[in-house]
Amino acid sequence: MSSASSPSAPADVLDPFLAAAEAAARARPDVEVDLAREVMAEAASMLHDSLALDDLDPRDRDVVVHALAEDLASEDPGAAVRARETALAGGDPTLHDPERARGTYLVVLSVLQL
Repeated sequence: MSSASSPSAPADVLDPFLAAAEAAARARPDVEVDLAREVMAEAASMLHDSLALDDLDPRDRDVVVHALAEDLASEDPGAAVRARETALAGGDPTLHDPERARGTYLVVLSVLQL
């Protein structure tokens, strides 16, 4: 994403991704904050534009977005998202629809080619 374009993701998706980018840059000296923010803004936009998050109810969407922001800012984003998806195989009482969330993580892996 060039610095001239603006992200297409709404704030409820974009903001957690940008916060995760900034946290990663603070925690890891090898991560440059502006580049991390740009990459995470692009990921948020790709997920929003792909409609990957649209099947989730608002509460589950918020949980999944925050989890994805954390996972995508990790040192191995693909492994982090796959582990989160696998963990939902047994269900999750904190989510309204854990199977739908699990499917969303699989779609995210595909959309972001992880």
